[in-house]
Amino acid sequence: MHRAQGRGSTSRASGDPRAAPPSPGIPLKRAKVTAEAGAAEEGQARLAAPCFVRKLKNAAIGTGCDIRLRVVVVGNPRPSLRWYRNEEILAPREEEYGTLWIRDSKKEDAGVYTCIAKNERGEAMTSAVLAIIDMEGKGDMAADMALLAQSWVRVC
Repeated sequence: MHRAQGRGSTSRASGDPRAAPPSPGIPLKRAKVTAEAGAAEEGQARLAAPCFVRKLKNAAIGTGCDIRLRVVVVGNPRPSLRWYRNEEILAPREEEYGTLWIRDSKKEDAGVYTCIAKNERGEAMTSAVLAIIDMEGKGDMAADMALLAQSWVRVC
C-alpha cells in the first residue's frame, strides 16, 4: 500500500488529530491579487443600499399590552432607521437596532407604522397597521372582532 506524502508542514505534525493530511505532491503557494484598471476603489465594492430582510407585519393587540415592532435590514454602511406613526416621526429611542417597543398600549397608539432605512447608497421603507382593541369593554366589540378576523397577527 502506498502512502501519500506532501510538501510543506501541516498542523498534523503538531499533533492535532483534526488536521487534514497534506495534499500529495502539491506545493504550498500564496495567491497574489492585483487590481485591474477600472476596478472600484477599495471598500466601494461592498457598499449596498438598504434592503429589508424582515418587513413590518400588520398586528392587533389589546389596550395595556406591549408589542415589539421588528425589522431586519441589511446595507453597507449600516443604515440609519427612522420610525413613524401616521407619517409623524417618532422620537429616537435607545433600543435594539431594528426594534420599536410600544408598551402599555393605548387606543392612541393605533395607526400605520413605518420604518425607513437610509444610507449613502439609498433608502428603503416598510409599513404596517397596528390596531389597538379596547379590552376594557368601552369600545364597539363587534368592530374590534372584525379587525381580528382580518388575519392580523397578535392579540394579548
